[in-house]
Amino acid sequence: MRVLAVDVALDEAVAELRSGRPVVVPTDTVYGVAALADDEGAVGELYRLKARPERIAIAVLVADIVQAEEWVRLGTGGRALATAFWPGPLTIVGESRRPLAVGAADGTLGVRCPAVAFVRELAGMVGPLATTSANRHGRSTAATAEAAAQSLLAEALLVVDGGRCDGMASTVVRADPDLVVLREGPLRFEDLARAVGGPDEADP
Repeated sequence: MRVLAVDVALDEAVAELRSGRPVVVPTDTVYGVAALADDEGAVGELYRLKARPERIAIAVLVADIVQAEEWVRLGTGGRALATAFWPGPLTIVGESRRPLAVGAADGTLGVRCPAVAFVRELAGMVGPLATTSANRHGRSTAATAEAAAQSLLAEALLVVDGGRCDGMASTVVRADPDLVVLREGPLRFEDLARAVGGPDEADP
């Protein structure tokens, strides 16, 4: 594998992604393996590397709210959440604006703007990144770049080393028409609910 420090890896990461090859990247939650979201072959490689069932959708990382809304209908609630919590560990699921290999069968897609400048800049240059945790499906995530790549059994991958990434996976929500937490994570329901002007208690 090729390991590059995050401060010198941008140009090579851009080249790899545009060539249809996945790249291991650091995020503010865990290490991820990323590919261009609109490259069906590269997305297929993500599923193969992860041994991930194709029925399980992959979220995309975006540069900002503007880029997110080019791909997903966030709606009023989603925009409020993005304004309040992006960049950060929140994935917002909305109706996809285009057919993608990464989306769910119901036509939805999860988007997140991560609190890592490298990934935001990368997405700004090449487009949204289909990104999933850099580990084999069903196994624990790795905290270091090399361990993440080794867990994928991928010797040829470019690995961007951003130091330890051992945070909790992002909170995943749907916000329209009502706020629903699909996966618990670092953000509290009460804080999310206040951001969309709703009750600060989850339904029993």
